[in-house]
Amino acid sequence: MDGDVATAYAPSSVGNVAVGYDVLGCIADVAGDRVTVRRLDEPVVRLGSVSGLVTDLPSDPEENTATAGLLKMITDLNLDYGFEVCLEKGIPLGSGMGGSAASAVGAAVAANAVLDDPMPLDSVFRYALVGEAVASGAVHPDNVAPSLYGGVVLTRSVDPPDVISVPVPEELRCVLVHPDRSIATRDARARLPNALKYADIVRQTAHIGAFIAGCYKGDIDLIGRSLRDFIVEPYRAALIPGFADLQRGAMDAGALGCSLAGAGPSCFAWTRAEDAAEVQTAMQSVFSRQDIPADAWITRLDAPGARIV
Repeated sequence: MDGDVATAYAPSSVGNVAVGYDVLGCIADVAGDRVTVRRLDEPVVRLGSVSGLVTDLPSDPEENTATAGLLKMITDLNLDYGFEVCLEKGIPLGSGMGGSAASAVGAAVAANAVLDDPMPLDSVFRYALVGEAVASGAVHPDNVAPSLYGGVVLTRSVDPPDVISVPVPEELRCVLVHPDRSIATRDARARLPNALKYADIVRQTAHIGAFIAGCYKGDIDLIGRSLRDFIVEPYRAALIPGFADLQRGAMDAGALGCSLAGAGPSCFAWTRAEDAAEVQTAMQSVFSRQDIPADAWITRLDAPGARIV
């Protein structure tokens, strides 16, 4: 990095982690976006080159996830300079791997690096959320937070930011499987009901509480009993071909829990390291039997978040 140019790498992530809709996320550093930001002499934001897995992105800075937050940054900080953003997409959009969040996070981190007075991470978080909202139609931190902070994170509040790093037993792994399909986050959110049953809310609250307790206690069995989604998965599962078989296969192979990664179509499982390869095979084979190509990875849960490269 020189004074006027910086490149940031922002990794992929898993939103919701089954048990914490819109508030919980975990790192899954199997792919990432690289965003280069160059200072301009005037307070504007321009989209430069776009390369990688996705190239057909909005050129209007207000409609692009990588640039929208930077417009607000210029306004809020009353900057007399602006930014040119060049984006190398390493994460497919609509994959359930936090592709839009990574672009927003990478741009915010790179822009922060070329400021005269760089901001703390919680302030960068605010501007990354602006970009993510462009893609999804709502401010939700479940992918932005892990892509920025790394590890497993719970967001209690976005304004003011209150993001809590959650410890996880070292022997746990995340298995992530991405079929060759795409689901727009907006469409997936539209499938959810406007109201939920009180009993379902109470049940989900008990499970996220127990899940967090299990993480802090290092109680893997408790984590496994708690890693369930009763309020979102029932409405989205039909979007994933063979999801019931995939989930059942993962659990039979030793997974602690298995669900959609964010809005899907990617699916994830948490598992002990010694069971990870078998869980991966079980999940990937469900798509193979349907002639759907699918990539699969095993990743640690303590990987770092976005960084200047």
